[in-house]
Amino acid sequence: MSAVDGERIAPVTYLFGATPVPESDESPEIHSPSTAEQNGADSETPSGPRFVDLSEGDAGDLAESRPASRASRASEKPASSRKSQDGSGTTKGSFDRISNVSMYALARRGMSSREMRDYLLGREFETTEVDVEIDRLESVALLDDLALAETLIRTLQTRKGLGRSALTAELRRRNIDQVAIETALAVLDDDDELDRAMAIAMKRAGQLRSLDAATAKRRLGDFLMRRGYSGAVVSKAVQQALAPTGPSFR
Repeated sequence: MSAVDGERIAPVTYLFGATPVPESDESPEIHSPSTAEQNGADSETPSGPRFVDLSEGDAGDLAESRPASRASRASEKPASSRKSQDGSGTTKGSFDRISNVSMYALARRGMSSREMRDYLLGREFETTEVDVEIDRLESVALLDDLALAETLIRTLQTRKGLGRSALTAELRRRNIDQVAIETALAVLDDDDELDRAMAIAMKRAGQLRSLDAATAKRRLGDFLMRRGYSGAVVSKAVQQALAPTGPSFR
């Protein structure tokens, strides 16, 4: 092969990963690999021609550029899609949601602070979130155990004619604070309770005319006791309702 032909072939062979070998009059020494070397080469070298030979530096640069690209894309994520957090790790979005839940519950009926706490915990909100929301509702008087107790007393007296003990049981069932219960009941007048019991007894006595006097007295007393009136109030109300001037019995 002439020198001119060698110069034409050299660039082509370099592109295919081979280093041009200068012409020499002496034939290059041919090395015959051993059987072990051949087996090792076959197991490590993929089949087919290798057209591009990347150096170690090029491969390293390519590997390092990929994580950097992902990190840059993450940093470009819109701020609106990332929820801000407070020191406790709770997202502000969760506080917005718990406020919506509590306000919806209060729109349906009045609730005590304990009722609201149990309700929110039952909706699987975190304890810290619930504490903050309860404080917020109490600070704006949306939760007020005393006001709720006073409202319930007026409603239960008007609609069901309940006495003091029945009112106390109902307020406790609603998990109202004990101090609020005692404060609300303290304003009840004993004379007013007797008047209510007598009014209920007189109305009920008219439905007992078919009974004898002893049975009517027992049933009327039991009825008033179930309404939560004390023994002294029941005795006076029954005596007045079943007096000779009242309904006649067998």
